Amino acid sequence: MYASQASASEEIRQHASAARELDVLAVRGLGLIGLNDSLLRACLPREQGGHGRRVRLLLLDPESVAITQRAAEVGESVESLASGVRLAEARLRELTGTCDVQVYRYSMLPTWRVIRTDTTMFVGAFDAGWEGHESACYKVMETPHGPLYRGFRRMVEAIIDGAERTV
Repeated sequence: MYASQASASEEIRQHASAARELDVLAVRGLGLIGLNDSLLRACLPREQGGHGRRVRLLLLDPESVAITQRAAEVGESVESLASGVRLAEARLRELTGTCDVQVYRYSMLPTWRVIRTDTTMFVGAFDAGWEGHESACYKVMETPHGPLYRGFRRMVEAIIDGAERTV
């Protein structure tokens, strides 16, 4: 367990740099992957072909009821939060030539923030009054009988199945 995403950032980057698959469940994803100086952006390939890496980002639908609630929870305008989601989508669309980038919009109230790098996940939570990066961050690894990795992976896949792909 790490006190926050910041204290886990170096290990997250190490895992992300070596991963063949990267899944991110976030609200808007700008601080994680959308901006040039975000946590994971430098870990992504910059050349054509992307060395076979698949990147899937799940963002809160800017048209959903849940975005209104989340904006109120963090003291932000709905317009600003929704614009951040759209900006992250646009920035990720720029990466389509360098790796297999898929962006999805989900509409449920965000509870978990998940970064999956192959068989390791870094999991935090969203709550009223705090952003996901402020949450404690748990490292969850795939094990033969461990339920947490399997449960979070299954949840991410279910969200993707019910989401709208935008990139």
